[in-house]
Amino acid sequence: MSRRVPLRKRLSVRLLIASVLIAVCSVAATAWLAVETTTRALREEQGQVLAEDMDVLARLSGHAATHPDWKGVEKTVRELSARTGRRIALTTTDRRTLADSAPPGTPLPPRAAATVDPLHVDTYTERGAQRGGVDPRVVGPYRVTDEERARLEKLAVVRQWCFARNGYDTTVVRTPSGRPVVTDHDGPVAGGVVPEACADGLLNTPTPTETKALADLSERARKCLDRRGLNPGTQAFVTVDVTEQRLGTRYLLGKTKGTDDRTAVREADHCVDAARHAQLDPYVAPVAELFLGVGDTTAVRFDMSPANKAKVVGVAGLVLAVTVAVTAVVATRLVRPLRALTEAAQQPPELHARVPVTTRDETGILALAFNDLTERRERLEAQRKAMVSDVAHELRSPLTNIRGWLEVTRDGVVDPDPALLGALHEEALVLQRVIDDLQDLAAADAGTLRLHREPVRADELLDQVAAAHRVAADTAGVTLDTAADDTCWLDADPVRMRQALGNLVSNALRHTPADGTVTLAARRDGDDVVLEVTDTGSGVAADELPYVFERFWRAEKSRSRRTGGSGLGLPIVRHLVAAHGGTVDAASEPGAGAVFTLRLPAGVAPE
Repeated sequence: MSRRVPLRKRLSVRLLIASVLIAVCSVAATAWLAVETTTRALREEQGQVLAEDMDVLARLSGHAATHPDWKGVEKTVRELSARTGRRIALTTTDRRTLADSAPPGTPLPPRAAATVDPLHVDTYTERGAQRGGVDPRVVGPYRVTDEERARLEKLAVVRQWCFARNGYDTTVVRTPSGRPVVTDHDGPVAGGVVPEACADGLLNTPTPTETKALADLSERARKCLDRRGLNPGTQAFVTVDVTEQRLGTRYLLGKTKGTDDRTAVREADHCVDAARHAQLDPYVAPVAELFLGVGDTTAVRFDMSPANKAKVVGVAGLVLAVTVAVTAVVATRLVRPLRALTEAAQQPPELHARVPVTTRDETGILALAFNDLTERRERLEAQRKAMVSDVAHELRSPLTNIRGWLEVTRDGVVDPDPALLGALHEEALVLQRVIDDLQDLAAADAGTLRLHREPVRADELLDQVAAAHRVAADTAGVTLDTAADDTCWLDADPVRMRQALGNLVSNALRHTPADGTVTLAARRDGDDVVLEVTDTGSGVAADELPYVFERFWRAEKSRSRRTGGSGLGLPIVRHLVAAHGGTVDAASEPGAGAVFTLRLPAGVAPE
């Protein structure tokens, strides 16, 4: 019965919906990426990443403030580039590269983003912007020694205890020069006013190292004033506020004729700044140029006019239309063979038809598998019918004979003498043998065939089979020989193996004329043991060899028991050998006999 698939559940509709969703997501993702990229580029172009640039400049200025050269700055540049996702390049003033996060050969931006000079900081200080100042991390000769720092830290702890006794919660912070400073969260304690009990002056007194550096600075400033022609009465005394590490200047002014106080102070300030820069210059890295961005040689401009927006929308619509059209075509081609398979599978079993194979993809493979399954089902159905007919035939003949003799005996036509009883007994044995064979085959098909494995010598197994069939061979005038290697062992069920070999020997004796020979042989072949049953009988035609192991198959189409048995012996052999993990093959030449070969896994001899 054919069932109509709802439209929403059809494969073509679902494939179409999935493709549309994929296309929409792709267009949306592409548009989002374009917008994000454009926005980021515009922000960089318009200078809206100033905070990020300030942080990069501060890190590099810190390196320059604490190193006399730029060695080792590559690691800092790579870390900053990885964190910001931007290209960072550092060069000398003549554009010689010091460090660059971009691959070698990448052109530099047309302009430098900033100049890294810790002695002339225009964009960074600890407290914010400071034009023309010195980076507070440049300490140079003002760095205190370990001994001085230890003494100052003890004084700072004493000062902190004193503040605590006066109700101030403070913290000891170490400045870049190594000098400890007592401070609170808002800066200097009590707005810079030290309680009288704590004003011992010891912590704020310059150390010998600082005194030496300040004296050198004062001497440099004096020489500058002398060069500027101020009279000897003008002196500049440089002091330091050790609580915040800031230099200050006190003046004792003496002027030349025509010079006012403001001019003298301005000249003195200039000399102090110049002296300080000259004093700190050996301790900092040379001036460098900082480049930020992606390395483009031209400035990026974006025009998001209505016309461009219409272009974006048009391209997105075109992508959607093409995606829908291609998906519809592909879905139709995919669904057509599937629909044919569905219609064929819905037919009654007796009307199952072959499905045409129109593609070479997975659908075509499925069609081939369906056709193969149909053919196998037809073969199995034919075999089932043939088997039912064969079983009925095999059981009808002995039952008919038994019934006939019993009826004539009941009617008094024949006396129940020993010869008659013997004939009836023989027919009963035929029935029993057919039923036993069918039970073995049923157990093999169901996977319930039980094996009792044990080590078995191949030569002894062949001798037992030959002894069991010696009388039948002598009666038929056939020579029965064995040839086995006594080193061959099997891990097998001896009863089932005797049954399998017995079926082969019985079959060979039936088809071997008088004065013929049947030979049982065993040999070792690698990890296998090969058992062979060879006869010099009539053989099997080449076109009939593929069917010798099928149930109820016999070369004699008349089904006479003179030349054939029940037709179940060889199928039983195949199942018994397969249960032992082996294989069985048949080879024959008409008029020259046949060879049945059993290949089984070798066993281990018991110790």
